[in-house]
Amino acid sequence: MSIATKTGDDGTTALLFGKRVPKTHPRIVTNGAIDELGAALGLCRAFTHQENVRPSLLQIQKELIHFMGELACENSHQERYLKKYADQAIQPVLVERLTNAIQTIEGQGGSFTGWRHPGESPAEACFDSARTLCRRAERALIALRESGATVRDVLIQYLNRLSDLLWLWSREENPPKSEAVQ
Repeated sequence: MSIATKTGDDGTTALLFGKRVPKTHPRIVTNGAIDELGAALGLCRAFTHQENVRPSLLQIQKELIHFMGELACENSHQERYLKKYADQAIQPVLVERLTNAIQTIEGQGGSFTGWRHPGESPAEACFDSARTLCRRAERALIALRESGATVRDVLIQYLNRLSDLLWLWSREENPPKSEAVQ
């Protein structure tokens, strides 16, 4: 099967289980934001100097695929999706894992000490870019919920926690001489 199916030439795309919607539909916009985040995490993985972070980034990228799968279902198919992919869906334990990673970094002295300008290194810039894309995805997810879509709280919590962790990982790329912005 070719990737060029031409079925989207009319400006629509398919949700899981068959329904077609405009490519501007809030579900598609949100999934696009999550997809951008996944690509940005790939740049983080490619550029990071933190060897211990690479496996976590790959794991998060895999989790985002399932995140997008859940969002690609209309409300009436959410339960069907979650039943079929229960072992891969975003669950509170994943939010807890992100929270624990944040607490570990903060416990080692990595916390907010002032604002910095992104770009001290390619890796730091990648993490800061990924963080902003994560926040965009979070806003899109909340807008999707506000449009009447079923969005589980844990999805919002996951993105919120992930953006915090990305901020810390960015700071870990270049320990500051002086973090405060002049």
